[in-house]
Amino acid sequence: MTTTRRRTGGAAAALLAALALAVAGCSSPQEPPQESPSPVVQGPTIAPDKGPAPVPVVPPTWPLTGVAGEPAARPSLAVKIENTAVARPQTGLDQADVVWETIVEFDVSRFIAVFHSQVPAEVGPIRSVRPMDPLIVAPMHGLLAFSGGQQGILDLVAASGVQMISHDAGAPGMYRTKDRAAPHNVYGTPQTFWDQADADHQAPPGEQFTFARSADRAAAAVSGTPASTLSFRLSPASNPTWSWDGASGTWARSEGAAPATARSGARLTAVNVVSITADHPNSGFGAQGGAPVPTYSLVGSGDGVVATGGKTVAVRWQKDSQDAPMRLFTADGKPADLAPGNTWVELVPAGSGSLTVG
Repeated sequence: MTTTRRRTGGAAAALLAALALAVAGCSSPQEPPQESPSPVVQGPTIAPDKGPAPVPVVPPTWPLTGVAGEPAARPSLAVKIENTAVARPQTGLDQADVVWETIVEFDVSRFIAVFHSQVPAEVGPIRSVRPMDPLIVAPMHGLLAFSGGQQGILDLVAASGVQMISHDAGAPGMYRTKDRAAPHNVYGTPQTFWDQADADHQAPPGEQFTFARSADRAAAAVSGTPASTLSFRLSPASNPTWSWDGASGTWARSEGAAPATARSGARLTAVNVVSITADHPNSGFGAQGGAPVPTYSLVGSGDGVVATGGKTVAVRWQKDSQDAPMRLFTADGKPADLAPGNTWVELVPAGSGSLTVG
């Protein structure tokens, strides 16, 4: 019995040892501890500096009208045009960019019609120069076409820097028609006048008045007072009237009570009518029978009115020198921009002339 227990105990010990070895063989060897990775610091991504903002592209405009378009490489052409009853209807006025109406001797109205954006086939009747003409045309440094003039007045025009094109001097492009009596029958061909431009008179004119980009931004449209008629008394013999025509967006001209038309039949109209009040002194030159020839005092400043879009606004005009363009300002000192389109300027003699807005 004793022998049997010993064998049994030895077998049990051997079995326990075998089990221990089996368990040990099944377990994984101990892995070494892993090191934590070093933190990676990444800065923010910075985009490269952007280039400067692009300069806004401003569409080109015609300098005398503010209308969008590429201006032609030609100078301005001013033409002296008669405005007596026997001279009407005139030819080419409906194609002018700007028309200045002045009062000369004997209380007669006379026009300075300035062309640039349009080329009429014919203009007239063409008359002689007056002392106020250099003050008006000098800033454009272009061409001035006229029939003739007194030597002293011709000297003033020559000193203004414009190129003179005179019928009396034999300039090409002027002729007398047979359907009207002299001196109301001198007409001309604008393209022939432009063809005579010398090397010093090739450049387009600079902007004279300032223009808004659109009609609704014009000074009168923004801050003006509604108006339907502009009744001028420029002299006892000259009383033009302008009536607002909403359908066409223009002011329609009348000579007294009669509608004013061009010889083509087109009604004379203006997008802008500018009234300039200025002194109207005698110039020292005499006309037929010794009648005094007046001029205007246009270097300086004074009162005016701008009519655009069926509205009017009071302005101050300023002209710093003969060569400087006339500028218009509203009561707050800002430029009185006109609407894009043609302009008629009425020069109202201070003290004797007037404008009544209706």
